[in-house]
Formats: sequence, structure tokens, C-alpha cells
Amino acid sequence: MFENKTIKRLEEMLDSAMNGTFVESSYDESQLSRLESKWKEFLGSSVLSNSNLEAERHRLEEFISDISHQTKTPMTNIRMYTELLLEEANLGQEASIDKIYKYADLISRQNARLQFLIDSLTKLSRLENGTLEVVGQNNKVDKLIEAAISSVGAKAQMKNIKIEHKESSDAAASFDMKWTTEALINVLDNAVKYSPEGGRIEVYTESYDMYQAIHVVDEGSGISEEDMAKIFGRFYRGSEVQQEEGVGIGLYLTREILAKEDGYIKVVPNNKRNGGELIVYLKI
Repeated sequence: MFENKTIKRLEEMLDSAMNGTFVESSYDESQLSRLESKWKEFLGSSVLSNSNLEAERHRLEEFISDISHQTKTPMTNIRMYTELLLEEANLGQEASIDKIYKYADLISRQNARLQFLIDSLTKLSRLENGTLEVVGQNNKVDKLIEAAISSVGAKAQMKNIKIEHKESSDAAASFDMKWTTEALINVLDNAVKYSPEGGRIEVYTESYDMYQAIHVVDEGSGISEEDMAKIFGRFYRGSEVQQEEGVGIGLYLTREILAKEDGYIKVVPNNKRNGGELIVYLKI
């Protein structure tokens, strides 16, 4: 009698697991036999594993959809400009050298955009899947800032933008120099991109008990309250900057890198200057 009851309960638990209605809390531990308790534990872990697999499958589907959507525009542009270039070249002596150079330059720009997008997506995929290792070590923050400024220096010069770095030689934190430099480059590149010609970007550090903060303040159009909660989303671009070049992945990648080393990034309103301010927090 007892065995039949136990078998019946085991069958009920298995059936509920198979049709997706199994819930561990539905079974009172005090009323279960040792065998039923082990069966409950096994089914509970199986349901959790299936749930995780389903979440991962959904995330992968979204990621593939993002790749398809984001690569479509540059690939379409490359094909269009290539056709225009060939048409112009086929005119022979009547061809316009200026148009040929123009189309070649546009193809080069779209190719660079596509390459940047693919590289970023590859890094992002490795970060999200845990196959890219970010190892925090004690490093000087000024060294990080100078490396990042150096990487965006040429782009800043083209817009006659001055990047002012207020050094603090004692500032140190625990971070991966290679990947955190890339994270800060994304922040500075964002500041340069949305700053006006002849503008100024201010970079300085501030110490807290648990974090070393890097402030990046620009003179761009600023960030609306609505966008403040969204700018770190994957492929998100604010309504005010839709006309600017970009794919909206840099700040998301920055956030993911910093999270791997227990840091974070946030945007704050800047009342002193009409612009945007992003703050990178590195764990001490």
C-alpha cells in the first residue's frame, strides 16, 4: 500500500515536470519519503536547467537577430556605392574622378563601420558567454586615462577638441588594463563624437571608500532624462543623435567590461556645463 502510494506520487511529480507545471514548493518535505525527496530535488534541478537553457536560447536568438539587423545597412550601402562606382568607371574618359573618389571613400567608410560592428559583436558575445577573461590587477588610473586619451587623440584633433586631463598620480584601482582601456576609449570616443567643433572634454578622478571614479565631461548636446535610463542598452541611440555615425554598442560593451571587474558606469546631469557627464567607477 505504501509502495503504491509512493510510486503514484513519483509518477505525478514526473508528469508535472514533463508538462511544465512542476513546482518544488508544492511538495511538503515533511510528507515525502527519502526517495520522493531525492526525486523532488532531481526534478527541481532539471526544471531549473531547462529554464536556463530556454533563456540562453532566447538570448542567442535575439543576438542573431541583432547581428542581422545591424549589418544589413552597411552591407546594403556597400553594394549600392559599389554599383555607382562601377557605373562611373564604365563611362571611360567621361568618368568623373571626383565621383570615383567619393564612392570609394563611402565604401571604405561603410566597410570600416561593418568591421567595427563585427569586432564589437564578437567581443560582446565572448563577454556574455564568459569565454573572455577580464582579470583585475592593481593599476594606476592615470596610466589608464592617458592610454585611452591617446587612442582618441587623432579624432579629437580633427574636430579641434581639447581633452583636459587633471592628473592624480596616487589614484589606483583593481582593473584589467587592456579591457578597461577599451571601455574608457568607448566613453571618450562617445564624448568626442557628440562634442561640437572646438569643444573641450574634461577628465578627472575622484576617490571614494570602495571605488575610484573617472569623470568624463563634454560640451555636447547633453542627455535627456528619458535617454539616461537607456543609453547603456545594446544598440540604443538617443533621439537627439540619430544623425551622427554610430551603432550604439560602445557604452553597452563598456558596461559589460566594467561589470566583469566589479565596476560600473553611470550618467549624471551636469549642471555646471551644457553637456553630458559619464562616470566610470573602478573597484579599489
